[in-house]
Amino acid sequence: MAVLRRNLTAYGFLCAALFCFAVFAWYPMIREFILSFQETNLIDPPTWVGLDNFEYAVGYPGFTEAWIATLQFTFLALVCGFAVPFVVALVLNELRHARAYLRFVVYLPVMLPPIVAVLLFRWFFDPGPGLFNQLLGLVNLPGLAWLDSPATALISLVIVSTWMNMGSATLIYLAALQNIPPELYEAAELDGAGILKRIRHVTIPQTRLILLLMLMLQIVATMQVFIEPYMLTGGGPAGSTVTVAYMMFQFAFTNQNYGVAGALGMMLMIVLLVFAAFQLRLTREDKA
Repeated sequence: MAVLRRNLTAYGFLCAALFCFAVFAWYPMIREFILSFQETNLIDPPTWVGLDNFEYAVGYPGFTEAWIATLQFTFLALVCGFAVPFVVALVLNELRHARAYLRFVVYLPVMLPPIVAVLLFRWFFDPGPGLFNQLLGLVNLPGLAWLDSPATALISLVIVSTWMNMGSATLIYLAALQNIPPELYEAAELDGAGILKRIRHVTIPQTRLILLLMLMLQIVATMQVFIEPYMLTGGGPAGSTVTVAYMMFQFAFTNQNYGVAGALGMMLMIVLLVFAAFQLRLTREDKA
């Protein structure tokens, strides 16, 4: 009892955190799992339909295209969103002046509400007076139909997502870089290693665990992309930016088919669990 009284405050904070997780994370997951096996409009009593929702989702026109668009977005977002923040962190780590100011500038997009950032880029991508086409015009290049062409719509969403989220990743990488013992770099320099070799043989091995963790987190985040296609393209043009999360939204709030939306959510969760399990295995092997 004495131990319980001494830690009562800590238990109180822990219970509050567990309550928040239960209400806003665990309950929705359990509810989605149940909905995936039901046919319901959330008003009338639900009907159990077994795997019918999964069969309907798999056979729905655009199901395969939605997964392809999601995987394409994830791949492109990783190419940009995984490499660019790491490179920016390397540059910031080497600076001796204005480092704090530049860190603030890099992190600033994260502090903006996502809807504000998306609306800002809607103007950037405007095919008429948009900023990007004006910049292309300055170098005598033709403007692009950024959001109105299937060839450029997806990469446009990747640009928005990378700009919105790179600040957090950059600061995490920067913290990892600053924990690398400087003696390792000094030894590499004495051996005649240039900057690229130092990055390859010192920086990357010393930050391997952080890189693997960020890779998993970015895969999980990018495969759930919704705000960008919803606000910028509405799934168009020609369905080229309909992702799995956007299709879930359509089923749930446009078609009022919550069971199929839940089935899509379960499929997405299973795919992400596979990625997470693979990541954990890589992490264990690296520690061993």
